[in-house]
Amino acid sequence: MSKKDIIEKKTEALLEPIAEANGVKIYDVEYVKEAGEWYLRAYIDKEGGVNINECVDVSHALSDALDADDFIEEAYTLEVSSPGLGRALKKDRHFENSLGQEVELKLFKARDGVKEFAGTLKAYDANTVTVTINDQDEIFTRKEISVIKLALDF
Repeated sequence: MSKKDIIEKKTEALLEPIAEANGVKIYDVEYVKEAGEWYLRAYIDKEGGVNINECVDVSHALSDALDADDFIEEAYTLEVSSPGLGRALKKDRHFENSLGQEVELKLFKARDGVKEFAGTLKAYDANTVTVTINDQDEIFTRKEISVIKLALDF
C-alpha cells in the first residue's frame, strides 16, 4: 500500500466518528500533490447536501484529530467540502449510488477517435463500467477511464 493510500485510509478512519457525530457521510478522502503543495481533502455529503457550517464543524474536528495523531510528515492544506454536483465516481459505493444516472467519462486513449462519452450508468464491477449511450451498452475497462463523473444538467 502506498504512502498516499495509507494517509487516506487513516484519515478516513479518523473522520468516520466525526462525520457520524455531525450527521454527514464520507464521500471520499484524497491526499494529492498539486503545484508542489500537498492537499488532504475530505468530501462529505448527506441527503439534500451539506452546508458551509457543517463543512467548518467537520474541518475543525478533523484538524484537531489529525494534530493529535500527527501521522502526516509533510506540510499540507486540509480542505473539507461537498463533492459537488458533478462529483467524480471513484469507489464502488459511488457507482452503486449512481446507477441509472447520467454520467460523463473521459478515456486516457481515444476509442475509435473519441475520448469523451456521455450516457446512463447501467452497471459496474471490479474491472468494468457499462454505460448506455444512444440505446447501446458500451463497456469500458476501469483502467482506460481517466475520469467518470455525474453529468450536470442545466
